Amino acid sequence: MRRTAENKLKVVAVRVDPQFEQRLRLLAEVTGRKQSFFLQQMIENGIGAMEQTWLPPDILEQVRSGALPAQQEKVATADLFGDQTDQPS
Repeated sequence: MRRTAENKLKVVAVRVDPQFEQRLRLLAEVTGRKQSFFLQQMIENGIGAMEQTWLPPDILEQVRSGALPAQQEKVATADLFGDQTDQPS
């Protein structure tokens, strides 16, 4: 697929445990692929499970039908590790 302004990939920065970074680096080095390839694969293959777990049923239904809802107003919610997602670090 040729990328255009509408479907251009976006950059997302994340912090990961050093062990995960080392494993990701090893995976990339051994296979000759970029770390970003594997991160994109993990996101694409795992986002459905995250949506199923974290989205309210009505929003999940919209996402699954292809009608992404407008961006939601920020509210403080606990992430997977119990941290507040919109609290300063």
